[in-house]
Amino acid sequence: MPETPRTALVTGATSGIGLAIATALAERGHRTFIAARTADAVTETVARLREQGHEVAGTVADVRSNEQLEQLVAAATTTFGDIEILVNNAGRSGGGQTSQIADELWDDIIETNLNSVFRLTRHVLGKGGLEQKDWGRIINIASTAGKQGVLLAAPYSASKHGVVGFTKALGKELAQTGITVNAVCPGYVETPMAERVRSGYAQLWQTSEQEVLDKFNANIPLGRYSTPEEVAGLVGYLASEPAASITAQAINVCGGLGNF
Repeated sequence: MPETPRTALVTGATSGIGLAIATALAERGHRTFIAARTADAVTETVARLREQGHEVAGTVADVRSNEQLEQLVAAATTTFGDIEILVNNAGRSGGGQTSQIADELWDDIIETNLNSVFRLTRHVLGKGGLEQKDWGRIINIASTAGKQGVLLAAPYSASKHGVVGFTKALGKELAQTGITVNAVCPGYVETPMAERVRSGYAQLWQTSEQEVLDKFNANIPLGRYSTPEEVAGLVGYLASEPAASITAQAINVCGGLGNF
């Protein structure tokens, strides 16, 4: 049965997991509004998805800026109407030896990965119109690092633990409204961010990126990284009507890397 077309907002939607999610939602017939920090990337992504016949628009937004998040919600609602599906995907990696982590790095990771999720969700519930509806989906892209500590990634793990906790609390708060709130927790996913992470570990461990990749793959029971499309598949399901009884959950897509 075809899905009811909804208005979806996806952040960090021009590459990697975010692009796969925006594509999947558009392919399901949803009016999809995307955001990212680079204007050219937004323009190119919108044009590419429109060429495929999808109803897509977007704008530039830095999720670290509360003002820009407000402007993002206003742009999305002006273009497609009240937001019914929110995917908080924008994020960044980062870490190192904790005693050497600068305040600026810690603050930027928390702002990008955690504070933006709270602020954008608040705006979508309010001025985005979601709180007034009896159907909605909020999906936060967390990480298996939000359930366990990751070596040399204390700020990243802390931010993603925060996303998981926020998701579970808000899911309970909204449980009887028809709005579900869930977190998707990818493990290792082959994206541009994953390449940067491997490069960072290679420098810290004074080894090659291939050796880092081999080490990571050896820790994954499936023996390989997940793909962005596999993560997007779960997001697409959680955004669907049959997923109505799933809320306040943090679900892994990780090839067995985390089993809790």
